[in-house]
Amino acid sequence: MVIDKIKKRIEYDNEDIGKKDEHRSDIPVGKWVKCSKCKEILYKDDLHKNYSVCPNCGNHFRLSSRRRVEQIIDVGTFREFDLKIKTNNPLEMEDYIKKLDILKEKTGLDEAVKCGIGNINDEKVVICVMDSNFMMGSMGKVVGEKITYSIEKAIELSLPVIIFCASGGARMQEGIVSLMQMAKTSAAVQKLNKAGLLYISVLTDPTYGGVTASFASLGDIILAEPNAMIGFAGPRVIKQTIGEDLPEGFQTAEFLLEHGFVDKVVERKEMKDTLYKLIKFNKV
Repeated sequence: MVIDKIKKRIEYDNEDIGKKDEHRSDIPVGKWVKCSKCKEILYKDDLHKNYSVCPNCGNHFRLSSRRRVEQIIDVGTFREFDLKIKTNNPLEMEDYIKKLDILKEKTGLDEAVKCGIGNINDEKVVICVMDSNFMMGSMGKVVGEKITYSIEKAIELSLPVIIFCASGGARMQEGIVSLMQMAKTSAAVQKLNKAGLLYISVLTDPTYGGVTASFASLGDIILAEPNAMIGFAGPRVIKQTIGEDLPEGFQTAEFLLEHGFVDKVVERKEMKDTLYKLIKFNKV
């Protein structure tokens, strides 16, 4: 959680005890964040240099798609696909489009996924990065189309595909249209598989709902970040449904690794090199 406001220090002198100095403050505004796990106060710039991982407890902060691309793709090589498609309002939900416009201005994104072509240590790939800052990474028509287009472009260019998943699931504001994206993206992955091309799915915190039930679970190799929460429904919903206590660590990346759903849990600082090695091994 970003600490946006810091109380200003009260300055005292011999002549005017208790007088506030309104021109001085303890810390520059917006320069500090609080780790949600260990509660340590961290300097933002130092945190970013450490791949947005808490140096005290190893907590992996959620990343924007922009910062993720910067960490994974070689500098100056990323070219984003520009599909020029816009989200509509099939259910005519009140304020849905207005909410999207606010998020677009706030995040600088046009939707909840950034897709394009770039290099990983000079190996060209098609990469899609979901962004939980945009409606919790929910998958609507545009997200499904962008991911499908990216996979089809990879088939056309004979390139591997990497998708970083971060989502709360299907976007309910678009009703059945959002649910159809599960079948659409899954069909695209099947085409990629028939073409004999590599697909690596990387599950980050959180990956839930229709995304987990479709392309996120269909990778030739499935990686995950430490302690990422992954599943279809949330633990609370499952517990209420089955009426039983869930195992400790249920739905964490480590739990899913132990039970065979995830192939490897990878630290963020090692992610780029791991992806590079997997791409090279696949080419042999």
